[in-house]
Amino acid sequence: MKSNHQRAAHELLRQRLALHPITPLPSAIAPSTISEGYAIQAALNHLLTEAGMGELVGHKIGCTTPVMQAFVNINHPCAGRIFSKTVLQGHGKIPSSGFVKIGVECEIAVRLDHDLPAQATPYTNESVRHAVGSVMVAIELVDERYEHFGNLGIPTLIADDFFNAGCVLGEPVSDWHKLDLPALVGKTIINGIEVGRGSGSLVMGHPLNALAWLANSRGEHGQPGLKAGEFVMLGSVVETKWLQAGDQVKIEISELGELSLDITA
Repeated sequence: MKSNHQRAAHELLRQRLALHPITPLPSAIAPSTISEGYAIQAALNHLLTEAGMGELVGHKIGCTTPVMQAFVNINHPCAGRIFSKTVLQGHGKIPSSGFVKIGVECEIAVRLDHDLPAQATPYTNESVRHAVGSVMVAIELVDERYEHFGNLGIPTLIADDFFNAGCVLGEPVSDWHKLDLPALVGKTIINGIEVGRGSGSLVMGHPLNALAWLANSRGEHGQPGLKAGEFVMLGSVVETKWLQAGDQVKIEISELGELSLDITA
């Protein structure tokens, strides 16, 4: 007999693969705590890998900036996972038909050279630095695949990887220690028009504070630590922008470079 977590994961899988706007889970299987949300997320991600999404290669952190917390009315970070088949490099071309409602976010990402295992002493900005091998400009692809996301509850949004639908990654900057990460400025440009900008300082005061939060959160909720080779999207410095077929997106972050994305029918 399937556990409630497995039943919840299978129901989320069914709706997600069908591109059916996700509705609240039945009360008997809906997660009621953040930890239950992450447990269902782990079960769902195993099913998504089996369904052809590829291996888990990265992490996303949502709601690390005031602009995004206000946008979705959630006042704390939440994390999800990213699959290999959804990662693009430098330039992306994706169909709007593959999403319920596609959007983009302007982000700083890091790739780890060393593990950050669960530990009793909380990680800090300073203690996670040694694990960061490179920093990148990134576009997070998000999908508002929910009938009414405000009605689902935060644990269910976490269970469904918190809006993530993939990403576009830029060239890795390995000498990132020379950069003032909080001072980096990100811009979102759609069809040649700048529609938003923000600085790295919006990400919990310093982008690496978000990485420390994730390492601590995974231990707190009984999830495996962060692994060398994985990348982490640290949160959007610009409010999510929703897209339509024909839109052309450019994301720029000073000192890190730029990326582009075309939305087809």
